[in-house]
Amino acid sequence: MSATNDEVHAAIKQYFDAGHEYDVILDMLSTFHNVNMSLRTLKTRLKEAGLYRRHNYSPLLEVRRAILTELEGPGELFGYRTMWQVLQQKHRLRVKRDVVMRLLKQLNPRGTALRTRRRFTRRTYHSMGPNYIWHVDGYDKLKPFGLALSGCIDGFSRKIMWLVCGPTNNNPSVIAHNYINCVKSIGVVPMRLRTDLGTENGTMAAIQCTLRHAHMDHYAGSSSHSYGSSTSNQRIESWWSFFRRGRSQFWMDLFGDLRDSGNFNGSHEHQCLLRFCFSNVLQQDLDECMDLWNKHRIRPSRHASCPGGIPNELYLLPYRFGSRDCGFAVEDRELDVFPEARQVIDLSGDPDIEEYLQQAVEQHGLQQPQDWKTASELYITLKEIAGL
Repeated sequence: MSATNDEVHAAIKQYFDAGHEYDVILDMLSTFHNVNMSLRTLKTRLKEAGLYRRHNYSPLLEVRRAILTELEGPGELFGYRTMWQVLQQKHRLRVKRDVVMRLLKQLNPRGTALRTRRRFTRRTYHSMGPNYIWHVDGYDKLKPFGLALSGCIDGFSRKIMWLVCGPTNNNPSVIAHNYINCVKSIGVVPMRLRTDLGTENGTMAAIQCTLRHAHMDHYAGSSSHSYGSSTSNQRIESWWSFFRRGRSQFWMDLFGDLRDSGNFNGSHEHQCLLRFCFSNVLQQDLDECMDLWNKHRIRPSRHASCPGGIPNELYLLPYRFGSRDCGFAVEDRELDVFPEARQVIDLSGDPDIEEYLQQAVEQHGLQQPQDWKTASELYITLKEIAGL
């Protein structure tokens, strides 16, 4: 079924705003929308829509204002390349990268000075293609504040498959639930799954092996999952390092300030209160981080056989990079037999405290937080109401 003109226009704008090059946009239209057009026609469509790469640059005042807005939150950790991408994709601003670099030096000189280049000795990483191996791991840096993260990255494309926050990442049902949701959303089970030795990964590993038991390749059945130490799970560990520098340090500092000011003591009640106020805001930030990462360009590395490029392109169009999709199709009915597929995961950590806090919000006419500032204000207000 052919797409309508409005659908084609929306798809072109979406791919253009995501930073894809013209030949990739044409490939995306052909592959996912059954629309074939010439490069000349695409350029005409873009011109008619007022979409340009190197024209109509945004006013410097707007760019400066957007950068200042980002610097008030996790954006204080961004380098100029990440900030340039955020300005383009989040704020819809057209600006040169060197302009962003100069503005960051002016507006955040301390952050610029702290971002020094570090060199590491790395092993060479090999992957046959997207869905050849997924790397899964938990992130515990925010656990002292009652928030635990779970993430998964595709080894070939470096596409983040999921990035979820909750009260725990030690519950096997929670990790398995994240895995099933991801597999169901893309309709593919990876050829291999790599995790550390934690017991929280046992259920997910069993599901992976079960889904792969009827296949005939070398990694079918029990060979489709492998355990290893956290330090050797290099793809996800490397990404957590990036995440620490570019995102989580902000939240660690914010929650640390609450603790140092005497507003957080690490108790179960305080953790539930902080989670109630911040979990949605933090998840929005994680979704934004994942979206920006999957759309940014990775430079080729001599430490990996995987090509450079944009994770979404590497994952969706592997043939452009001399590779193929290594995953295996899976239907919803195959996933629905697992209890974790139907299970409703309790993200509050304590339903009784969650219900009490929700009633307090309604009784006092308080608003749900939209950002870290309003979440902090709600936290202090509810803490006083609850007498914690």
